[in-house]
Amino acid sequence: MMVWAAIAVTAFGCYAMKLLGLSVPAAVLERPLVRRVAALVPIAALAALIALQTFADGHTLALDARAAGLAAAVVALLLRAPFLVVVAAAVVVTAAVRALTG
Repeated sequence: MMVWAAIAVTAFGCYAMKLLGLSVPAAVLERPLVRRVAALVPIAALAALIALQTFADGHTLALDARAAGLAAAVVALLLRAPFLVVVAAAVVVTAAVRALTG
């Protein structure tokens, strides 16, 4: 029963947040600072997700093949490689490091 209560509370919370976002006046949304922050929030969220998926292993910090793959992707990005090349480089390096270590 607690699971359904948690689902209902979460659904209501999501709906309330959506409604709150829709009720913000247009004058507030057109301010330069708000526009800059709104443009940077998805980038920060994606960076946080990447960091968690790369360096976290449960409750511990891990430096393994995922970090090597991320480093390869960063190098490919710095060389201005196309997106598919960036992804392929990360995959190949991660697989190679995992194969070598074990």
